[in-house]
Amino acid sequence: MTRLIGGAAGGRRLATPRGDATRPTSDRVREALFSALEAATGGFDGLRVLDLYAGSGALGLEAWSRGASAVTLVERDRATAGLVRRNAAAVGCEVAEVVTGAVATTLRTPPAAPYDVVLADPPYPLGEEAVTADLAALVAHGWLDADAVVVLERSARGPAPTLPAGLETVRERTYGETALWYLRPAPPGP
Repeated sequence: MTRLIGGAAGGRRLATPRGDATRPTSDRVREALFSALEAATGGFDGLRVLDLYAGSGALGLEAWSRGASAVTLVERDRATAGLVRRNAAAVGCEVAEVVTGAVATTLRTPPAAPYDVVLADPPYPLGEEAVTADLAALVAHGWLDADAVVVLERSARGPAPTLPAGLETVRERTYGETALWYLRPAPPGP
């Protein structure tokens, strides 16, 4: 079990998938992540949030608990996506849209509206090429608002991410075994 740590549903528990296929982001890392995002965005009120590789849905539901008005959670495993739906219902999140499918497939189609915050916590075994391709699809298919913040969570033991054209790193932090990269759309070139 994991729990939401802040906002209206702070303290509410979430079920986590069985086995070791997913690894929930620790409370310490989530607290640091959301503190940094609140400072960067001025708060979550009214923001649209995309949670890629959702797992239990803890990151997207945390954003909702702190005021996000729309949350889309993408999870490829059907059983885990069902768990995300149950977690959203258990905490009273009626704005959660759970997409069952691979992130790469989902990102091929442009969204109805761009997102303000993207939380990407791919499985550590997912190769860097696949992660870079998913980040590129965010840019290429209009998933990002001009002022969007993308947070990429990876193993601190792995290499720094290879960013596609259109994204730049604005901050990097390491917490034990977890590394977070804060990315923004790059300004257009001259």
